[in-house]
Amino acid sequence: MARGSTTTHRESDAAESLIGRGARIRGRVHGDGALRVEGSVEGNIQLTGDLEIEDGASVTGDVEASSLVVSGQLTGDVTSRGPVTIRATAQYAGNVGGSEVILEEGAAFAGRIEAEFDLPAELSERTGGRAQSPRRESAGR
Repeated sequence: MARGSTTTHRESDAAESLIGRGARIRGRVHGDGALRVEGSVEGNIQLTGDLEIEDGASVTGDVEASSLVVSGQLTGDVTSRGPVTIRATAQYAGNVGGSEVILEEGAAFAGRIEAEFDLPAELSERTGGRAQSPRRESAGR
């Protein structure tokens, strides 16, 4: 970044790590900050930051991260403190839990989505006002 630039970077951007195309990692990956996977990881990933699995990349193992975007292949369970986005190019097999789960049309998904949500008013009246209770939904392809 040039001096005097008005461009700002988030702290998590500065701490981003990369597993590049052609790189293959076997074993547990953990750390602070964000990670972008363009290669292959066989093992669990635990991060304090965000995780991106790019189109053409693969991860086999459980994932824990702040947020997750899957464009490539992922086999394993996901626990996210923030949103999880499964892109149209993704192939995902496993259970997923996050504050928000976005499953784009065309994505290959096999697993269970766990999320808390409120029922709409018209449905909560039929269930005796249990709109605030957590719900578990299953989805599969």
